[in-house]
Amino acid sequence: MIGSEDPTLSDHHPMISSNGGDPSSLLTSLRLRVEELERENARLLSRISRCRFCSKEEDNNSCSNFGVSCEGNSQRTTVEENQVLTANDGRQSRCMFQEISNGERSVNMCQKEEIDQIGEAHTKVCDGKVTNDMKRKIKGGISGCDLMTIHHHAKRYIAFKIMYFGQRFYGFASEANMEPTIESEIFKALTKTKLWVGTKEDSKYSRCGRTDKGVSSIGQVISLFVRSNMKDTGELVDCEKISLQEFEEEIDYVRVLNRVLPDDIRVMGWCPVPLDFSARFSCLSREYKYLFWRERLDILAMQTASKKFIGEHDFRNFCKMDAANVKNYKRLITNFDISCVDGRSTDTELWAITIKGSAFLWHQVRCMVAVLFVIGQGLESASVIDALLDINKTPRKPQYVLAPEIPLILQSCEFEDLNFICSPGSRLALQEHLKNKFQDYMLKGAIFSKALSRFCSQDGVSSEHNKKKNNHIPLMLRQTEATFDERREKLEMKQREKEKFKPHNRSLSRT
Repeated sequence: MIGSEDPTLSDHHPMISSNGGDPSSLLTSLRLRVEELERENARLLSRISRCRFCSKEEDNNSCSNFGVSCEGNSQRTTVEENQVLTANDGRQSRCMFQEISNGERSVNMCQKEEIDQIGEAHTKVCDGKVTNDMKRKIKGGISGCDLMTIHHHAKRYIAFKIMYFGQRFYGFASEANMEPTIESEIFKALTKTKLWVGTKEDSKYSRCGRTDKGVSSIGQVISLFVRSNMKDTGELVDCEKISLQEFEEEIDYVRVLNRVLPDDIRVMGWCPVPLDFSARFSCLSREYKYLFWRERLDILAMQTASKKFIGEHDFRNFCKMDAANVKNYKRLITNFDISCVDGRSTDTELWAITIKGSAFLWHQVRCMVAVLFVIGQGLESASVIDALLDINKTPRKPQYVLAPEIPLILQSCEFEDLNFICSPGSRLALQEHLKNKFQDYMLKGAIFSKALSRFCSQDGVSSEHNKKKNNHIPLMLRQTEATFDERREKLEMKQREKEKFKPHNRSLSRT
């Protein structure tokens, strides 16, 4: 074992020669500690033979070693512990496995030279705690080792069900380089909780719907690889079904993510999915709901006209055309319903348009709703929908204003054999959060309602409606947009011009 003349011990622990304490009692304490570390080292190496460093939460009395070893009682570093670790002023501990026998120390490390630098940084052990000098040195990191990325761990492919209130976001997708987006906030939360595995491509990320700016959802679905607590001989937990025991032992994804997500984004559940699953292409149908106030709209006329949308049609006159990426504008609508939400029968009652289909084009729902509103106002007849769906008769889309985006909701996304799960505690916390948000908005609504009651006169409403009717230009007589073929021809012309100037640019670069 270790003797008092051990040069390695005195080099790394100047306190032996400088503190003037009893060397024999100190060596006895160190000898016992070495035996404990050897047993712990053997156990950990059998489980994490490929991992040199791991992140652990600083528990009370969890760090007590020569300066860089950490002892933890937990058998697995969970995502919850990593989250607490990040919250505690960014403190991080780095566990290094040491073997000390017959007066010699063998240290598993990234780079021996940099471990020596740690020793030169006056690392000291006081009362079983690592000193601030050591913490600062460890926080600075060792080159070649990234504490934020754990390279060897179990992971599983799962789907998340997400709800969000989209008023302050620039849509769901983050490709437009506009911030904030729902997607960017989700990945910030995944990174902060250390659930995210690699890049978007590595994690096999996919989303069901790409909602626009201001649009909300209570049923959006995404899928990707995330970390898992499940024991596995390899790195992948491929499991579509989940037992009760496995569910209890697995990371509580809903609770972990909802703790760090903004108030207007919430994870509602998760579900293991097969490796060939895609949130976009595995979706059987999507359902949108558009809320509106009845006021003076002719609901019966709107309901009659809406039935014309059911079936497979070419909806190029009911969307924002993306000629560069979309060539097929046929979509299948399986259900189109207009019904009262709260059951009352007053002019100010809240109604909803529910539209279900296999897939939707860019702005398709808002275009269909806009035309229905014009029909409900008595400014157009239901036959205008027949004319716009006939692309031979109407190859150019007439210009009209989209319906507002705020009332639009992605209601649900339908998949085969996909059952989202959520722990009772997380469900209770989610219900409480939604209840509080609902009450906040109800209070705000009550304030505006009181203010509105002071202007209860209806004078001028009829005259305003008549004015709008007189100024209305029929849709079929309005200016039109370019056809699909014209847009494609323009895109191809730009591409030819770009190819034409490529040789000229190369010649300029040579000179």
